[in-house]
Amino acid sequence: MAHMAIKTAPAAEQDAAGGAHAGNSSSALVIVTILFFMWGLITSLNDVLIPHLKAIYTLTYVQAMLVQFCFFGAYFIVSLPAGALIRRIGYQKGAVAGLLIAALGCALFYPASMGGYGLFLLAFFVLASGITVLQVAANPYVTVLGPARTASSRLTLTQAFNSLGTTIGPAVGGMLILSTMTAADAATVRGPYLALAGALALLAVLFLAAKLPQIAGSESAAMAAKAEGSALAHRHLLLGAIGIFLYVGAEVSIGSFLVNFLGESHIAGLSHADAAGYVSVYWGGAMVGRFIGFVVMRAVSPGKTLAFNSLVAIALVLAACFGTGTVAMWAILAVGLCNSIMFPTIFSMALHGLGRHTGQGSGILCMAIVGGALVPFAQGALADSLGVQLSFLLPAACYAFILYFGFKYANLYAAR
Repeated sequence: MAHMAIKTAPAAEQDAAGGAHAGNSSSALVIVTILFFMWGLITSLNDVLIPHLKAIYTLTYVQAMLVQFCFFGAYFIVSLPAGALIRRIGYQKGAVAGLLIAALGCALFYPASMGGYGLFLLAFFVLASGITVLQVAANPYVTVLGPARTASSRLTLTQAFNSLGTTIGPAVGGMLILSTMTAADAATVRGPYLALAGALALLAVLFLAAKLPQIAGSESAAMAAKAEGSALAHRHLLLGAIGIFLYVGAEVSIGSFLVNFLGESHIAGLSHADAAGYVSVYWGGAMVGRFIGFVVMRAVSPGKTLAFNSLVAIALVLAACFGTGTVAMWAILAVGLCNSIMFPTIFSMALHGLGRHTGQGSGILCMAIVGGALVPFAQGALADSLGVQLSFLLPAACYAFILYFGFKYANLYAAR
């Protein structure tokens, strides 16, 4: 990412308004933290809606996975236009635009409930497009809303609330959406998603009214990167991008199939509504593991921690593939704990030592999130041909590459 700078007032004006700025920063941080929570909740609701829509429209698994294809495909398609939009209208107005687009996407669930599966897919794409713009616009604010020395703690806080959203989302969705499962149940999405549309619109108003620091981007680093080659010349970035693609794909894919997997008679035989509560356990493990990993990686290298987590994840997924009953059930749920440190660790390792190519590298890694669209789609094809249980061999293969990446660069920071 290009270097960021905060436009500051003259010293006398800053002294006079110091207390007001502190108050504004605190209020703004609260709003940004709510944004992280909201998009975590909205993203994890997909895991509840996929089995719901599959049952309503009698879809194959491949057809049902079009939900994630449209949702995460928006990250790939919209990221670059979102960056251009932010450069044109600024970060604060960009965040407002993202919120309003996401609100529109939620509102589209109402006509979709009467118009068929294709309209649902359009609604998912519009919703994810808004979230993509939000992420491009809101992330920089976390680092500038307070002293630089506490930026890491603020990032940890916002990410924790994002994980809290992914943990709560499936449980709430299970209660509000999966409580009944008849052909007319497409209407059950109307209330929850209209409420989300209203909440996002309200956040847009609050964000527009907030007095936030103005962030100015320096183009010099980006121009230098273009002038002096490509970030892809760094092998660890290329492998890291593949790692992000496969990690996001595996994490999203497992979550997408959990409800159906736990509904299998030889696994747990749960109803969709009951299984949705266990999806929260999967995402909650990632939240808990993030704090454990923070402590562990103070003593153990990130690469070794990543390799260890990947190895355990492979073992757990294989246990779910070939086991039965509670062993298979809890094995797949425990993968969430292993997922916790993977995204930030792969991301930071891939960017290490890139210097002026860091901005370009970051953009490449963000686009690799499209794995969340393609891997579930591929697992859907396996589920249709081999069954849901054996289809989890695909996420196991994804974790195998991440194991290789962690092991290969276990001493990355010591070597540079």
